[in-house]
Amino acid sequence: MTGLDNITRFHIAESIHNEFGLPKKDCIDFVSDIIDIIIEGLQNSEKVKIHNFGTFVIRNKKSRIGRNPKTKEEVMIDERKVVSFKASKNVLKYLNSSDGK
Repeated sequence: MTGLDNITRFHIAESIHNEFGLPKKDCIDFVSDIIDIIIEGLQNSEKVKIHNFGTFVIRNKKSRIGRNPKTKEEVMIDERKVVSFKASKNVLKYLNSSDGK
């Protein structure tokens, strides 16, 4: 999966299909189910930890005043929840290695 601008669930499913020879529809369903489980976990506990990959956490951002960069007009940005991801040490080690392995 090199050379892609964005990796989509369909790219992941295609990789699983190519690696294991499972039907493409089953691979797409499998990837979609994993994403749904992560979202459900965030909704229920606000934290999803995947061993040797990383942790997804829901954070609350307070309301604040923002500015439209084009018009310079100030706007109130409402309080909201955001998803934060912290990569595991193994992922960071892999990403920072010189050969990418």
